Amino acid sequence: MTDLLTRRLDMLSQPDRRSLLAGALHGIEKENLRVTQDGRLALTPHPITLGSALTHESITTDYSEALLEFVTPARPDLRDVLDRLADIHRFVYANLADEILWNQSMPATLPGEEDIPIGWYGTSNSGMLKHVYRKGLALRYGKAMQCIAGIHYNYSLAPEVWQLLAQPQTGNDAQKNQSDGYIALIRNFSRYNWLLMYLFGASPAFSEGFLQGRPHDLERHDSDTLFLPWATSLRMSDLGYQNKAQSALKPCYTDLDSYVTNLYSAVNRPWAEYERIGTHQNGEWVQLSTHILQIENEYYSSIRPKRVARRGERPLRALKERGIQYVEVRCMDINPFEPLGIDLPTCRFLDTFLLMCALDDSPGLPEGGWCTESGQNFARVVKEGRRPGLMLQHHGKEIALVEWGHALLDRLSICAAALDDAQGHGEHTAALRLQREKLDDVEKTPSARVLAGMRSSGLSFHDFSLKLSQEHAKTLMAQPLPADRLAAFQAASKQSIEAQQILESTQSGDFDAYVKAYHASLGD
Repeated sequence: MTDLLTRRLDMLSQPDRRSLLAGALHGIEKENLRVTQDGRLALTPHPITLGSALTHESITTDYSEALLEFVTPARPDLRDVLDRLADIHRFVYANLADEILWNQSMPATLPGEEDIPIGWYGTSNSGMLKHVYRKGLALRYGKAMQCIAGIHYNYSLAPEVWQLLAQPQTGNDAQKNQSDGYIALIRNFSRYNWLLMYLFGASPAFSEGFLQGRPHDLERHDSDTLFLPWATSLRMSDLGYQNKAQSALKPCYTDLDSYVTNLYSAVNRPWAEYERIGTHQNGEWVQLSTHILQIENEYYSSIRPKRVARRGERPLRALKERGIQYVEVRCMDINPFEPLGIDLPTCRFLDTFLLMCALDDSPGLPEGGWCTESGQNFARVVKEGRRPGLMLQHHGKEIALVEWGHALLDRLSICAAALDDAQGHGEHTAALRLQREKLDDVEKTPSARVLAGMRSSGLSFHDFSLKLSQEHAKTLMAQPLPADRLAAFQAASKQSIEAQQILESTQSGDFDAYVKAYHASLGD
């Protein structure tokens, strides 16, 4: 008897259904620090020629004024998505003057905490809400941690797929079937996301200044650089994103309702340390609330269920009322060897991986089972994933990382073949071969390449990352945008500035009332 994954692939590979496999949507969000020519954090304001960070659809900022975020539209053709990402990079480079983009997940050389500029979004209530939220992040986690950058990969299957996959007992509720399907995908992703860290983690080292004096047990490469010899992604370890208050927020994705309830509780439950700080200091807002989470987006996770929210709508309410629309993969490091931080084979592999997670059996188990086991596997791989003979836990038993990795790639191969057949090329299978090479030869992983590059060049993490970033800057600037695309970006920037000005000139009510209404909008 064939297993569930094979049966579902056979069903979706029928001639009249192949278009569904080719109909997935993809989008990329890439964060990049603006830095000076010598690799220090830029202290300049967000360039006005890039438009408004509040209202521009493609170019915004994340935490810091210097932390740009590029957002592509969701498209079925991955080449279109990457072309759009390249265009954004080229437009930004045409407007950066003497600065460049830091093409690494761990930050460039940072100034003291007090001098890292928080993102500014103007004087409208919505702009001030974003700014105060970031002030709260600074208090809760420190500014340096918020300067970490990554790639977010957005993915959705054609809605019809979820109806075809639905079990007879679940009925014809399309919204529920789709949400249940995405939750099952997320459960499997949580089981296997350690593999992504091994294959694509690219942050095994960083500059000592990032720790801002925190104690550590890292090894020293030189006077400026700290590292762990077998690490894959220190960005995703407890040295990167960390927070005591969030430690209890580990939803095991039983269903959408339990996930939403968990985060509803967190945005409404006070935390003693934050209560001692309060929401105001010297008459100014310093955080949006004293709860575990100021807002739901503060929750850090390797993947999120998402729904495009309407204007003024809270993301959690959108999820609760209309279900899951897509997933956002948040654990991908920037690849410092690629000008865009990500390439087509990586995207092809992510599609294959996410399709397997969606179609394979995904039983739900109580916390203390796979949920704890998966978290421990992930934590082990980000810190020592390249250690020879590393063992992971699988159903309570030890298994070698390399053995389990190859077993997963065997299952992924049938997904890759189905995607290639539906799309008329062999790129998913080719991308899979590249990943097998990394399992067979650990030195081909990005994290190993970073450490090898530092050793062979004798450069510090800072100097090695700066050299790569400068090379990518030259590559991108050597291919300026065609006149029509440049004009389109310039028009979008102008329109975004006008949109912000309209917001600021037409809003009513003070900020205190706006924050109160914002919190109340989440409802019960």
